[in-house]
Amino acid sequence: MSGKDESVTSKSSLKGTKAGKKIIKQYFFKSKGYRQFNKYKKEYETNFPEFAKRFTNDLLQQIKDDSSPNITQQKFGEEIGSTDIILGSSEIDPIKSKLESFEILNDRVLRILNSNFVKMTFPVFYGLFDASAEYFHDSNDPKLREDIIDGHIIAIDLSEPMDRIMDRDEDLDYLDDYKLMNPYILKLARDKIAKGGEEVLKQFESGFRDARIGQYIDATLKQNPTSMTEEKLDESYKKYRSVMGTAGCNMALSRQPLGEIFQIGMGKASESVGCGNEIEDSIRDKAVKIPSWPLYYSLLENDVRKGFDLTMKKSESYLREARNALESLPKNFSHREFLEFLFLTVEHYNEFWFNRLQHENIWSDLQSNLPK
Repeated sequence: MSGKDESVTSKSSLKGTKAGKKIIKQYFFKSKGYRQFNKYKKEYETNFPEFAKRFTNDLLQQIKDDSSPNITQQKFGEEIGSTDIILGSSEIDPIKSKLESFEILNDRVLRILNSNFVKMTFPVFYGLFDASAEYFHDSNDPKLREDIIDGHIIAIDLSEPMDRIMDRDEDLDYLDDYKLMNPYILKLARDKIAKGGEEVLKQFESGFRDARIGQYIDATLKQNPTSMTEEKLDESYKKYRSVMGTAGCNMALSRQPLGEIFQIGMGKASESVGCGNEIEDSIRDKAVKIPSWPLYYSLLENDVRKGFDLTMKKSESYLREARNALESLPKNFSHREFLEFLFLTVEHYNEFWFNRLQHENIWSDLQSNLPK
C-alpha cells in the first residue's frame, strides 16, 4: 500500500483491521494478487522521482512559453466556472517570475503530489494498463503507457491545489502559486491523454465536466452545510467517481468490455476511499468535514457517533459495488487477483481511520462543532 501517512500501512495497523489481517495473510503466502500489487508499488516508488521531475519540467516550459498568462487565467476561470481560483491581472507577473525557477516550481509540484489519492493511484493505473494491454494483445508501447498514466495522474492531482484554494485548510502561503499553475496542469494532462486517441480524450473531457459539477456542488454545500440532501451529496461525489472512473476506462483506452468494468470498479472504489478520507480529515480537524457523509448522517440523526457508523456502512456499500464489477471480468483475466487485493487495501484504509476515530474519543468536539 501507499499513502502520505505511513502509519496506515504499518504491520501493527494491518493487524488492527479485518482487511489488514487478510493483507498480512496474502503477504505471508505471497498470493498472486499481493505479488502483482507489490510489483506495481515498487515500480511507483522507483519511478516517482522521475515523474515529479518530468511533471515539473513540462509545467515550467508551459509557464515560460505563455506570453499571455492573464488570458490563460481568465479562460481557466470561465471553464471551471469560478473566479475564486484564478489570479487578478496585477498579481500574475511576480508569481509567474517566481515559478520560472525549477527549484521553486518543483517544491510546489511535490506539495500537491503529497496526496493519498495520487500515492494510492499510481500502482493501480500501472496494473490496469498492463491488464488491458495483455487482454487486447496490444504491442508494447512504453511511451503511450507513460503518457496515459502521467496524464491521468496529473488530472487527478489538479484537484489537490483546487481543493486547497477553496478550502483554505493547508498550504496557505502557496495558494496564489497554485492559482497560476492550475491552467497549465490541466493543459498538460490533456496533451498527454490525447496521445491515446480521440475516444480517450473524449472520455476524459466527459469525466472532467462531471467532476466540475461535483466540485461546484461541493463548494455550494460548504457555504450552506445544513442544506445537504442525499441527492446533493451523491452529486458532489462526482468529484471522486468521475475522475477515477474515467481514468479507469482510459487505462483500457476506452475499449469494451474492460473500459466499462474499470470505470465502475474504480469509480466506486474511489467513493469508498472518499468516505475514509472524510473520517481522516474529521479526526485531524476535530470537526466533521463539510460537506461529507459523516456530516450528512450526523445532522440527520443529531448524533455524531451514529453519523460515522452510517458512513462506514456507506463506504462498505460503495466497495460492494466495486467488487460486483469484477464479476463481469472476462474469464481467465490476468489481473483479477490484483483488483481483489486492491479493494482489500481500500477496505483496510477505511477500517483503520474508523478505528482511529474510536481511539481518539473526540465525540464531544465533533458534536459541538456541528453546523447549526
